[in-house]
Amino acid sequence: MTVLKFLPYVRKNVLGHRVRTAMTVAGTALLLFLFLFVTAIQGGLDRVLGARDDRLIVFQAYRFCPSSSQLPVFYADTIQGVPGVKSVLPVKVVVNNCRASLDTVVFHGVDPKLLPAVRPNLTLLAGDWGAFQARTDAAIVGRRIAERRGLRPGQSFTVAGVTVQVAGVFASDGTGEENVIYTHLNLLSNPTAHHVYHATLFEVQLDDPEHARAVAAAIDAKLKEKFEVPTETKPQKAHYAAALADLLDLIGMTRWLGFVCVGVVVVLVANSVVMSAQDRVKEHAVLQTLGFSGPRVFSLMLAESCLISLAGGVVGTVACVAFLLWRPMTLSTEGASIDFVASPGLVASGLLLSLAVGFVAGAVPAWQAGRAEIVSSLR
Repeated sequence: MTVLKFLPYVRKNVLGHRVRTAMTVAGTALLLFLFLFVTAIQGGLDRVLGARDDRLIVFQAYRFCPSSSQLPVFYADTIQGVPGVKSVLPVKVVVNNCRASLDTVVFHGVDPKLLPAVRPNLTLLAGDWGAFQARTDAAIVGRRIAERRGLRPGQSFTVAGVTVQVAGVFASDGTGEENVIYTHLNLLSNPTAHHVYHATLFEVQLDDPEHARAVAAAIDAKLKEKFEVPTETKPQKAHYAAALADLLDLIGMTRWLGFVCVGVVVVLVANSVVMSAQDRVKEHAVLQTLGFSGPRVFSLMLAESCLISLAGGVVGTVACVAFLLWRPMTLSTEGASIDFVASPGLVASGLLLSLAVGFVAGAVPAWQAGRAEIVSSLR
């Protein structure tokens, strides 16, 4: 409360050197923008790897890119017969770029009649299910890719050699799902001469997720017993981790880049507070002569540091959130997607970090100002 009482004094000192304060705030905002952007990438990766792990993915063994996995759709009947399997969804995955990209389009070809049952978390924002199920070339599009590509219901869309008619736009709380375009399995899966359709993977719902690894082993053993094409069944989280393996180290390195940004902010704000303290040595001595205690001078200097840092933090946080909302970004590879999301947690971390930086950066110069000798300071 004492600091609040002297807030006009603190504000006057901060604005006393407008150019220096403005440059410090701008530098802090820029570095915190970069830190929060890196944090958004980290948060997206954590959401993918920490997603609910109640599904199994059956993929062709020794294959990585979705285009290289070809499993006959009739495998679904055998998988369904394995004890512990609740339901099976054949999915044909087609991507326009198998490598890491910020603009990958991911098609998931599925049975349109099964989709509402296995994806109860999808909410149509525009269009309707009837239009999606009626046309063999219809598709419903995730919100993020619809915003990125400017897609609307009724619009025709061609990419990766696939032409679809947009029947709806959906929202989902599933990790990375708003980057997916759901269309008909038969549209993406070209049948062989024997009219056998192929899927890229089978998505398996379990009766009890606790038995996921045992059921996965049973599925592979059953398919190996009956068919020639080998399969590798993993929990969904492990499947995503394998798909994103090439990016894990790279994204891990960005964490250090974020730490460097925070360190530079501390030095920047500390330098500004030190210069301010040196300019006002006599002023602090006068304040102590008038009865201000050392701890009070310390708290006033610390408040200046926190105010400058918080101002930069607010600007940097608002800029980062506005950028991520204006330009939704997703990093994809091998059909797995990492969303860069401006979450409430990101905002809170930006503001709290800026306050912490202000405290750390201002502690030493404020402590020196609070302990200065009055007589020597007046000289």
